[in-house]
Amino acid sequence: MAPGIYSEQSITRRVNRENVLMLGGGRALLMQLAHPKVAAGVDDYSDFQVDPLRRLRRTVKLTMAIIFGTQEDAISAARTVNQAHARVKGPDYRALDPDLLLWVHTTLVDSTLVTYETFVRSLGPDERDQFYQESKITGELLGIPTSKFPKTHSDLILYMGKLIARGTVKVDDRARSLAKLVLRPPVRLLPGMAMVPMDVVTAGLLPGPIREQYGLKWGHREQRLWRMATKAVPKVVRLTPPLLRVWPLPGHNVKLEAALRTHG
Repeated sequence: MAPGIYSEQSITRRVNRENVLMLGGGRALLMQLAHPKVAAGVDDYSDFQVDPLRRLRRTVKLTMAIIFGTQEDAISAARTVNQAHARVKGPDYRALDPDLLLWVHTTLVDSTLVTYETFVRSLGPDERDQFYQESKITGELLGIPTSKFPKTHSDLILYMGKLIARGTVKVDDRARSLAKLVLRPPVRLLPGMAMVPMDVVTAGLLPGPIREQYGLKWGHREQRLWRMATKAVPKVVRLTPPLLRVWPLPGHNVKLEAALRTHG
């Protein structure tokens, strides 16, 4: 296979190939929507209200094309995203605003690391920073100027905390409305109560202030279920054979699909 923008030995591939990272999808979406301008763009321009999980699926497939595909795949995937974002503009926002792009990028990096460390294994400070430094390659492809990136992973965490503390990132009514679709997606033949464990996983992965702003339940029952999940899931991951545990599956050719031509 032709070389990609990331090597097979990169920490980016090692971390992102874990299928259990899908458990952090809800967390990533809620973190993004916590920025009012991101929530406005998603609500105004995407099919989120009709199919909230479609955005996550498209994001995952495009991200996997960038990470595991060839250089051509990565550039094509980035172009698809950038072209879609170019159409997203409102009275006080535009999707190609470097500040909004950086926030979305930050939520993806942070959610990936938090989910990996919760359900796979802990990483050292150097490993977290290496993952972040490598993520800048993807960020630049998606339009973030090099000068915009916080220097280190520690700086990225400080940046995220500052945006939350000063209210730039603050959950509004629109975000809370969209969050209901993330936590209770209209999946056929799946009773609402069957999604409760995912509610707990998403709430547990979120930072406390954001969880509180969304008004997510976090009482004794939820915390008990969360502790059970953080003990049980890593054991399941360790016992799962690579054929099922990691992405991409053997023989899977990482190519952009026709369905990814639109990205909302």
